[in-house]
This record gives sequence, structure tokens and C-alpha cells, in this order.
Amino acid sequence: MTAEQPPASEGPIVDPDELGQFWEIAKVKLRLNPVATYAGETAASTLIPPAWAFGATPEHADDLLALVLAGTKTGTAGALADYEADGDEPERPGDLAIILDGRAHPRAVIETTAVSIVPFDQVDAEHARSEGEGDLTLESWREIHERFFTAYSSAGFTSDMPVVCQRFRVLYPTARNA
Repeated sequence: MTAEQPPASEGPIVDPDELGQFWEIAKVKLRLNPVATYAGETAASTLIPPAWAFGATPEHADDLLALVLAGTKTGTAGALADYEADGDEPERPGDLAIILDGRAHPRAVIETTAVSIVPFDQVDAEHARSEGEGDLTLESWREIHERFFTAYSSAGFTSDMPVVCQRFRVLYPTARNA
């Protein structure tokens, strides 16, 4: 879960069959369990990763997904208070997630590569650039995310609020297996 996600009660509903089919194709393309035919499925390869969309609206989700698929967006940020309110833990390096479009269709698999929790006013320019939004500057990132957290965070916005800064890489699709 990231702060760029609206509350679970909003938006389109994910079709579990479509999600399962997407995961089956993705895990074969990613070679997550190349010996399954010989040794059987592993627990890790049968569990479907969490699925979520970036953004607060379907249009926002589609715009941010396009940045992810273009390789422009390799980071995201969420209010720690929102994780806690939802009973979730922040992502950890190595965690996988399925990214949904604005209509709740699965479109990508990402892997978390780094996570840090810092006060909002200490998020650095490198992380701001990794989010791929606005003009890629820290000032733009702060303006965009202050508006977002004010509108959507369960605890509202403060300049020293703890923010979960997540970096990720796209595993599927890639140019080779798109």
C-alpha cells in the first residue's frame, strides 16, 4: 500500500480470476519457479502478490502507470500513518506487487528495491526525481505530495509527518516480454 493509493473502499473492484491469470503468465515469464514441472509449485510461487493502483482516481492511476511502464517512475511515497491505519507494514526490499490500471486490471509486476522512512521535509531530491512526476524537482514533489496527503491521508498533512519512500523496479512486462 502506498499513499498514492486511495482507500480500498473506493474505485473499481479487482477481478480475482483476471488477477490470477495475470500472475500465472507473469511468474512463467519471470521464471519464478523454473523447476515447477519437476519439483512442484513452491508456496512463494503460488501466492499472488498484493495488487494495487497508484493515484487517487482512475485517471491518476493510468497516468502514473504509464510513467512506471515508461521507466520514468521508479519510486513512490506513502504516509506511514496510512499504513498503520490500514494495519499494513511498509514494503521491504524484495517484496513483489502487481500494479493495476485505473479500471483495476493488472498491468505490471514490480519489486521493491529500497525503503526508507523519513519526515516529509527530509525527503531528498533523488527520491523526488525517482517518482517521475511534475518537473522532477524536490519543490514540485513537495507541492504534489502535500496536496495529495492533505486530501487523502488518514492523518492529514504535516511537514514532519513520517513518509515511507519506496524504490522499485519493473519486473514484468519488460521490452522483451511485453
